[in-house]
Amino acid sequence: MQLVDHDTFLSKLTALFESNTSSGSIWLTHKRLTHDGENATMTDAGEMDREYPCLVRATDGDQTFSTHVQPGELDKFHSAYGVLLKASMTTLRKRDRQREKQRVEKLAKRKQRLAEPIPVEGPKRGNGRKKRQRQIRAAMKQEEARKKAEEREEARERAKVQVVS
Repeated sequence: MQLVDHDTFLSKLTALFESNTSSGSIWLTHKRLTHDGENATMTDAGEMDREYPCLVRATDGDQTFSTHVQPGELDKFHSAYGVLLKASMTTLRKRDRQREKQRVEKLAKRKQRLAEPIPVEGPKRGNGRKKRQRQIRAAMKQEEARKKAEEREEARERAKVQVVS
């Protein structure tokens, strides 16, 4: 990994975007840098107000380079970085809305099947008995699936409430 200054980082990132226009992937990482070269220690409550530099890294699998951005330089760097990203990401694939629509329709159809009761009809004995037994088993299986779906929905609701709280 190569540590470079901001201008060199942006120029190398531009070259990386240009080299991968037709195919390839570029991974961008942006995170808070807490390591000062010393052993990591637990932070005290008083250190919560401390501002940390950011580490911005770019790689395509072969080349990896990064830069440290100090808190005072962050706005200037982000404006240049944002302009570069907007200009370079013009060849992204559009979302496949048809596949998303099919997924939603399939889910709606599944929910509708769970909502509709399976009719149990036919004689208890004689011709059609096996058909009636299959219908009874299908109704029991549908009821179990309905209960599982309700439990999943309740779990999702609880998770949403916990996240909001």
